[in-house]
Amino acid sequence: MTGSAPAQKAATPELAYQLTEGNNINAFLRDGPVAAHMLLRSGNDPRILFAFPGGNSGVGLWFAPLDTPAQWTLDTPPLRTELRDKSGRALHAVRAIASIDARRLTVRQAVLSNVRFLRDYQAIGKIPDAIATPPATIVGNRMLFARDRADGAPGYQLALTILNGRIEGQAIVATGNGPIRMEIVAATGDAPLTGLAEADLLNDTAAKDPAARNALRFLSYREKFLAGSWRFNTYFGRDTLMSVRLLMPALQPAAIEAGINSVLARLSPEGEVAHEEALSEFALLERREKGGTGDAATLDYAMIDDDFMLAPVAASYLLDRATPAAARAYLARPVPGEASPGSAETAGALLMRNLRFVLDAAEAYVRDPRVERLIALKPGRDNGQWRDSNEGLGGGRYAYDVNAVFVPAALDAADRLAQSGVLDGFLTATDRRRLTQAGAMARHWRSRVPGLFRVSTPAAQAIPAIRRYAKSLGVPAELAVAALGNAPLAYHAIALDAAGKPVPVIHSDEGFALLFANPAPQDIDLILASIMRPFPAGLMTDIGLLVANAAQADAGVQAIFTPAKYHGAVVWSWQQALLAAGIARQLERTDLPQSTRTRLTQAQTRLWQVIQAGRAVQSSELWSWAFKDGRYQVVAFGAGKQDVDESNAAQLWSTVYLAVQPPR
Repeated sequence: MTGSAPAQKAATPELAYQLTEGNNINAFLRDGPVAAHMLLRSGNDPRILFAFPGGNSGVGLWFAPLDTPAQWTLDTPPLRTELRDKSGRALHAVRAIASIDARRLTVRQAVLSNVRFLRDYQAIGKIPDAIATPPATIVGNRMLFARDRADGAPGYQLALTILNGRIEGQAIVATGNGPIRMEIVAATGDAPLTGLAEADLLNDTAAKDPAARNALRFLSYREKFLAGSWRFNTYFGRDTLMSVRLLMPALQPAAIEAGINSVLARLSPEGEVAHEEALSEFALLERREKGGTGDAATLDYAMIDDDFMLAPVAASYLLDRATPAAARAYLARPVPGEASPGSAETAGALLMRNLRFVLDAAEAYVRDPRVERLIALKPGRDNGQWRDSNEGLGGGRYAYDVNAVFVPAALDAADRLAQSGVLDGFLTATDRRRLTQAGAMARHWRSRVPGLFRVSTPAAQAIPAIRRYAKSLGVPAELAVAALGNAPLAYHAIALDAAGKPVPVIHSDEGFALLFANPAPQDIDLILASIMRPFPAGLMTDIGLLVANAAQADAGVQAIFTPAKYHGAVVWSWQQALLAAGIARQLERTDLPQSTRTRLTQAQTRLWQVIQAGRAVQSSELWSWAFKDGRYQVVAFGAGKQDVDESNAAQLWSTVYLAVQPPR
């Protein structure tokens, strides 16, 4: 398969920027109908990868491992170019020039398809036979990988033209003493998205942070917000809702509505929020496996937290920011369906569908307050909330954030929305009756459920565990032990297991309680004490707030919460922003005693110190650390041999510092 020669576009692109994280050089481009993220991976396992938001498609080329690490240099960043496939069909393409100081690169595998298949190959080294890429077509100094989509639609291309070096079979070999240098052209046939212009995205209160603005612009489209690039260049319900909520003070109304609409458009018939969508070739093959046809998006409803996020986020916009007239106008507008293409319902009708689901799901525990009536992970699943790796809850079945925070927050939002009258045109008589009970249901959940997760470990038992854990990680324990003193170590467990027993892991999800609830002063004190102590008594380090601390758990649980685990003892940027926004919200209250306000202010000061210490990686998805020379040091997640994955260089919910800003 061959493509026509590309013609370079000379106009200045609307968005183009670069950043380097660990071994990865990242270059981003958005120019008219073309948006692309180029990644060059240096080190012992070099690769070239392009991710396109259109269709969540991508092309990647993995090379055989090298004995000596090699370093890429991006000589000319990607620019939009014109390209057609062998059938004369237009592709959306970019062109770049790069060099690498390796003596020989041997092709191991090319993957041209949906990014979910590229993710799978990166993680497990396998792809379906249906998307296998034919061997490269080599003509002179040009190596072309190309294939149509599985249904014959315009597909994907990756072409390397060697400018310095030569091609030997499936290898590229340096000549002379210079590096291998190549022109790289990558292309997709999938339909592009419509980018949101910066003026339609942010208001005047947004921070001037160029890195965060760049990342948000690359990830923001009229059709949806993308969760993160390169690995999640598509819709994710949770990421959209939490990012819209945290960014809301800095977003234009049209951007807020675009985010909420993307969630409403993907609701299940029962009102569940879609977690993720499968697009283009991934959806095509998924439908074929089930005897279906076509490439319409398939939607995943496996998560449980996002179902209870929609109502409080929508209420925050409709009741706290929009005028009543604007709220009613928005709710009356039709939203084209993604869950059922070709259909359309009003935003108000769709929101009510979700509120009915919330009321139904919460009712069982109100009638019969036993643990098994809480909101559990779905059968056969090991995850169901934002810690969505299989080990993120340490084997728990009932997540703290879902049950102690989001369910009552959703019920509160339902109560507020009903009382405001903005939903009146979308309610049945049964809806009106049931919504009058939402406030009481919220109080029932909030008064009973958090206590089920509360753990209090005597200092005489907690301190030896802290010391042992610190030794195992090679970090000091003195400050952590001193911060605890002789008091019991009290905290809310990350989850309950199937028998209702707390999983003894300290976690950052307390930030949700501060943002979405009004805890009693003593509960705020417990929350702040548990997470603000130095690690490994709490979660604080000099390079950020860790999302998990398994010091009080057994060795088996500790092994799945290390600094090499995706949801282990690592820093997630947005979780720090969540806590910062939650603390700021609590400080707006007028019903708290001065002692609690003082603790909130002290926590706020310390938190912003560590947030600003990690400013260089603030827009990244997450980062890990190493303890060297007497201090914690940032390590890019994915740079270590034991890291289970790699971080996204542009992450939607890491841009929330555009709205979440230090106190003045």
